[in-house]
Amino acid sequence: MNADAVARRGRLQARRAATGSMREGAAKAGLVARGVIYVLVGVLAMRIAFGGSRHQADRTGALQEISSKPFGAVLLWALGAGVVGMAVWRLSEALFGAAGQDGGKASKRLLSAGRCAFYVFVAYSVLSFAAGSGGGGSSDDQSKDVTAKALQWPGGQWIVGAAGIAAAVAGVWIGVRAVLRKYHKHLKLGEMSRRTRQLVDISGVAGGVARGLVFAAAGAFAVRAAVDYEPDKAKGMDDTLRSFSETPMGPWLLACVAVGLVLFGLFSFALARWRKV
Repeated sequence: MNADAVARRGRLQARRAATGSMREGAAKAGLVARGVIYVLVGVLAMRIAFGGSRHQADRTGALQEISSKPFGAVLLWALGAGVVGMAVWRLSEALFGAAGQDGGKASKRLLSAGRCAFYVFVAYSVLSFAAGSGGGGSSDDQSKDVTAKALQWPGGQWIVGAAGIAAAVAGVWIGVRAVLRKYHKHLKLGEMSRRTRQLVDISGVAGGVARGLVFAAAGAFAVRAAVDYEPDKAKGMDDTLRSFSETPMGPWLLACVAVGLVLFGLFSFALARWRKV
């Protein structure tokens, strides 16, 4: 009996180790893929700020940039596989709980499930683009189309308005958590040097604030579209970023946000190396 119990315990530990390795590999691949997309979006936004580029500063624009490079098709498929890894990681968190003492809470699992659904959509978009079907068009067109359809539903204005408020609140939440360095609890701080921690904090705080600002602005535009009953006032990432250059600060605000998005991409690379999974 003791020998059987030891054998079962050994098999269980081996299975957990294998599952943990798969989860860690999926998380690393997903975080690297997310980092690549944000770095490219930030670079495209910088070009818009000072060069008046017509390229879209969103996921579609990033994919177009990749496809124009040597071995672009291979890189696109690799990026799509990475995003699939992100979706798998978030699904595993929804099913089995995330790392940390409170990772098994229902609220945490629900949040992971929502993130999984989002990255499933992103993965579909990237892989569709890699397959040559266009990936669903620009974020601006998608936002306007979805808003127009939602406004036609019973209570559509309330639905779009609520979604916009949720996006705006999420943006503020993302920015505040970045400033408070809430991501520290997910990092293997003991494996990082002091200099590395400083660099990660710079990218984590600045990147999180920039990302939160984009979410908050997009949410505000959605609320405006709902109030005015005009779906064209809803904006995707590209139009949202371009709107920053229309402020009194001109292109400098867009440039700051662009740098922040690049830093968030670099922060994602750091997470791929030091995040607890």
